Amino acid sequence: MTGADSPVRVRTTGRAGHLTLNRPRALNALNHTMVRLIDEALTEWERDPAVRTVVVTGAGERGLCAGGDIRAVHDDARDGDGTASAEFWRDEYRLNARIARYPKPYVAVMDGIVMGGGVGISAHGSVRVVTERSRIAMPETGIGFVPDVGGTYLLSRAPGELGTHLALTGAQTGAGDALLCGLADHHVPSAALPDLVADLDALPVEEALARHARPAPDGELADRRGWIDSCYAAGTVEEIIDRLREHGSPEAQAAADTLLTRSPTALKVTLAALRRARRLGSLEEVLDQEYRVSCAALATPDLVEGVRAQIIDKDRSPRWSPATLAEVSGVERFFAPLGERELGLGAGLHSG
Repeated sequence: MTGADSPVRVRTTGRAGHLTLNRPRALNALNHTMVRLIDEALTEWERDPAVRTVVVTGAGERGLCAGGDIRAVHDDARDGDGTASAEFWRDEYRLNARIARYPKPYVAVMDGIVMGGGVGISAHGSVRVVTERSRIAMPETGIGFVPDVGGTYLLSRAPGELGTHLALTGAQTGAGDALLCGLADHHVPSAALPDLVADLDALPVEEALARHARPAPDGELADRRGWIDSCYAAGTVEEIIDRLREHGSPEAQAAADTLLTRSPTALKVTLAALRRARRLGSLEEVLDQEYRVSCAALATPDLVEGVRAQIIDKDRSPRWSPATLAEVSGVERFFAPLGERELGLGAGLHSG
């Protein structure tokens, strides 16, 4: 058990271990302390035969988790040497991989806003529950960053080019589209969540879900697959935007408009990361790649500028450098090996 003021409330009730992200004023944004607390609880419960199920929820009314504590990353990139951010990501990405391999049912309640790091602690779980209130996104290109926490693994495996669209634009998905894209497994009406969570204390996961799961509201992406698949299959971001412009539908035009507001560097690195992720076999190997990319992004001006514009000053007018896609070069440097600083999850997987 942890206290009510802990950033992660940890308790066991009946057959379930409960993790409640508990920074509601920050929309439960994930910091290093929270990652460690979650990992410690998972270690304890893995050895405890009385805990049959893990249930992850967010405190407050707005959502599970708005992402990682990007303000701390901004300050480290601007004023520090990047060490604190690299250590945070090292533990966070290891936690993401652990969640994906956890030997007991890991039920993530993805109600409300679930973005960035929030996706990392939920969408790798074995049982992912969305509601009509769910708003799931990987919005990193809007702050000069690249989808991480295994996001490029998940999105590279969505049907067709849906994941490319979501990764580049940062568009939010509701319950139906999250199910379509493989980011979630079950839809439960938000009004039924208290009863679901209570039932998980007493019943096997399948029985609890059978009581409360309902068909999800229709999403939007299935009807847009045609233009999304054809436009985003292009080889470069520039060509993707050209195809979106040529398509002519209002939705394709809006996607092109959105892409032109994103960091040009982040767009090009994200597209390369997704294409590479498709060829990598495991989540661990993709997390190793994401760690290289994230550490490289710390040294770019766009991460500091994007967080400043979107989160700190909130002027929503980032000045990207370079400012245009045509000026972006050297994308390969984001994927360069880190030597002794590698995350090394993929190597551990193969040797273990």
